Parts: sequence; C-alpha cells; structure tokens
Amino acid sequence: MMQKILSPMRRAIQQFDMISPGDRIAIGISGGKDSMALLAAMARYQKFSPIPFELEAITLDAGLEGMDFSPIADYCRRINVPYTIKKSAIAKVVFDIRQEKNPCALCARMRRGALHNLSKELGCNKIALGHHSDDVVETFFLSLLYESRINTFMPVTYLDRKKITLIRPLVFVKEKDIIFDKTCRHLPLIQSTCPADGHTKRQTVKNMLEQLKKEIPDLNPRIMSAIQNKNQMRLWF
Repeated sequence: MMQKILSPMRRAIQQFDMISPGDRIAIGISGGKDSMALLAAMARYQKFSPIPFELEAITLDAGLEGMDFSPIADYCRRINVPYTIKKSAIAKVVFDIRQEKNPCALCARMRRGALHNLSKELGCNKIALGHHSDDVVETFFLSLLYESRINTFMPVTYLDRKKITLIRPLVFVKEKDIIFDKTCRHLPLIQSTCPADGHTKRQTVKNMLEQLKKEIPDLNPRIMSAIQNKNQMRLWF
C-alpha cells in the first residue's frame, strides 16, 4: 500500500538529506489530497525510518466559510499524530478589506508567514509541504511565463529569518499516483471553499500542460530531468 508514494518519497528524503535525528517536523495540512497523502506517508515512514523524528500536523484556518477540519482531527488521532489548527482572518483581509483582484499572491504570502510562525510556536524546526513532481513542473512554467525567469521551488529550503527549514518529500511523486492510490482514496479530504479556487494562474498552466501532454506524453519526466541536470539548469544543485 502506498508503494508508489513511499518509495519515491524515501528517495527524495535520502537524496536531499531532508531529515536529521531529533527533527520535529510540522506537516502543513490544507485538507487537500496532496497534504493528506503526505501526512499518511510520513506517518508510515516514521515507523521504519532509520532516523528518529517527531511529527506535528498543522492547519492554518484562513477563515473561509464552510471549512470543517474535524475529520482531519479524527484521522490524526487514529494515526497518533498531534494536530493543531490555528484560526486566522486571512480570508477577511484578502477578500473583504483589500478586495484583491488577484488574491492568490497576497493570500499565499500571509499563509506562509502564519504557517512559519505556528510551526515555531510548536517547537518545530522543519515544515513538510505536500508539493509533488507535477507541482514542480507547473511552478517552473508559472515562473517562466508570468515572471520571465527560470525557477521552481527547492526540495529543501532554509529560511534564515525564521530559522526554519522547508522540506518537500513528495517532489519525486507523480500526482496520478496520489489520485489512484487505494489508501489515499480513503483519506478524509476537505473541499476548499475559496472563491478563487479553480480560477488561478496555476490552473491555467495545469490546463496548458494537459494539452501539451497529448502531443508529448512524457513531458513532465523530461522537464524534471532538465531541472535536475547539473549541466543544464542546475535548479536543484
């Protein structure tokens, strides 16, 4: 079970030295399939990992109406992972006070800051995020098309100001392997009620890539290889 997630996740953890003995790792939980798959996989990996570490699941409640995280709290109790929810007024600031026409950038910035602060409050030195390989490729094209630069997120990022490290254990995991995994299908998922959901630049890029894949089926592996190739982009080295 979860072999197509656990195997590449273990490879990423080892290749990029994501975990050290005694780490206390906060897993950022949005309630979507990716963060929940990461939580389930990390809880399983913790049991056979040669390196001892602690887990803490955390959710930043942005204040959107209709978001009930109690099923996630129940799941965390079942797998013995402590779970903390921090309420915030981010949605009110973004949609009501600022009335942002392009709300995603401000929301993401505010959520990141609050997530980092909550992790520090809980004594965590690392935050695990649920970005998978498809996210790597989409972020690459987002940066290229909308920011005129060649860039994507790193598997491991140390934040000097916060003195906390971000890790992305799922960077080698394919989105389809999360979607079709039998264990993941039974995880409690929380449907986002964000009014911008499905109408973002990331969704536009995702749609574009789906069209390209009809002509280039192995598009994502090709881009991932280029990102990791030391003689080309050197993005991860």
